[in-house]
Amino acid sequence: QRKNPFSSDDRLASKPVHAHRGDSTYGRPREGSQTEQRGKDAHSHVGKEVEELCSIIRRTGEVGEDGHVSVTFGQLFETYVTISNKVVGILLRARKHGLVHFEGEMLWQGKDDDVIITLL
Repeated sequence: QRKNPFSSDDRLASKPVHAHRGDSTYGRPREGSQTEQRGKDAHSHVGKEVEELCSIIRRTGEVGEDGHVSVTFGQLFETYVTISNKVVGILLRARKHGLVHFEGEMLWQGKDDDVIITLL
């Protein structure tokens, strides 16, 4: 419609054309849009879940010789699953932010119950 000379819709003329790679706005929602706000809200919600996960590890885990609190995945899963069914995804996010450490890329219930998760 932007290229249609017969279009009289003024809203189309004011919208910017798509951003290109390398541009700071590429892959991001328009500033001030509802999409941007939903993204901020989701980011905040996940951050709170990561904090909650870390506090559960602190409460249920044991302090090791190195001073770090550790818990097995099986124990954490049993405790945290009653709060949220997204425990593995939240663990991956916490590891991405350098808050926890565990071996392997993904943890599976049953198979990885003995994997130790350490709170950093």
